[in-house]
Amino acid sequence: MVDSSLAEMLRSRGLRLTAQRQLILEAVHELGHATPEQVHTAVREVAAGVNITTIYRTLELLEGLGLVTHTHLSHGSPTFHPVTDDQHVHLVCRSCKSVAEMDPALAEPLITALATERGFQVDIGHMALFGICQQCGGKR
Repeated sequence: MVDSSLAEMLRSRGLRLTAQRQLILEAVHELGHATPEQVHTAVREVAAGVNITTIYRTLELLEGLGLVTHTHLSHGSPTFHPVTDDQHVHLVCRSCKSVAEMDPALAEPLITALATERGFQVDIGHMALFGICQQCGGKR
């Protein structure tokens, strides 16, 4: 999963690729959207000695390298996900806490209006919309 480009990115900053860093990046890719605590749980299945502080520091490092990004999908810890070419808007259900993805093209009118009227550039990677999903809305 993790190729030599990660090792090269780290070396260029005077750092080295450790097994822990590789495991954490792989966990983020496997989980898709995960809090540091969820990444910690996944990594500990493979390497029991990795502590939560290492998870937080490594996620911060990986975000600085442009390999992961975070979004606040609740009032708790940020949710990290891999940086990919397919940007998406997060749809968070306030009832069941599910997270779905939406094509940012659907938000384009709002994004364009904000740029035109306010000079505001939306960061799609951090965009989350909160509401009630179809399944929970149908239960009301």
